[in-house]
Amino acid sequence: MTQPVRRLPWIVAAALAALPLATDGIAQAAPSENRSQSTAPPRRIAPVMSYQHADWLVRPERQAEEQPDRLIRALKIPRGATVVDLGAGVGYFTWRLAKRVGPTGTVIATDIQPEMIELLRSNLRERGIRNVETVLARQDDAGLPESVADLVLLVDVYHELSQPLRTMRAVRRSLKPRGRLVLVEYRKEDPSIPIHPLHKMTVEQVRAEVEPAGFAFVELLNFLPSQHVVVFTPDGG
Repeated sequence: MTQPVRRLPWIVAAALAALPLATDGIAQAAPSENRSQSTAPPRRIAPVMSYQHADWLVRPERQAEEQPDRLIRALKIPRGATVVDLGAGVGYFTWRLAKRVGPTGTVIATDIQPEMIELLRSNLRERGIRNVETVLARQDDAGLPESVADLVLLVDVYHELSQPLRTMRAVRRSLKPRGRLVLVEYRKEDPSIPIHPLHKMTVEQVRAEVEPAGFAFVELLNFLPSQHVVVFTPDGG
């Protein structure tokens, strides 16, 4: 039986509703560019999780709740690949990706909080991992090089992007023509998942926002207990 997802300690409904939201706090697909003509309503952007709660990212229960090793295996990332872990936090997925791509591959790990980057670097040093480049991004600049990535992975990150369309366009530029964008988000379609609604997304919301940035939907994977895995490729790629 799947373990229930624990309620995030920093997501208390009353407190979260009072937090200021980045930029204007609203994300929606650009109507003139939205190929699917989705009727999904505008989405409130969730506050960024502070580095002060970084211990939650390495909680023992996360292995069962999010199954990171199973996810990485399912993505079939080849040895020698270049992978971006966007919003890497303390590197929970970064060091797994680094082992997957091997010494001839590279992981580019980004975060907008310098404190998270320092925690990430410390965790990499402890594990003896050397094939990771860290990037201190900004809310208005993803800090990614162009045309280098075989895969860009965002795990429980997209819903916190203050400028999602701008960021996805930067991701589009960073991908190789046959590269993939993978978004992992808690399923908003399932009200029984005990995560605050601002930290969950429907597939419709994800597609309505990502496709206008120049992406084509490839597939939806639903093997994780509580999360969607939504895969895109650059439109025409």
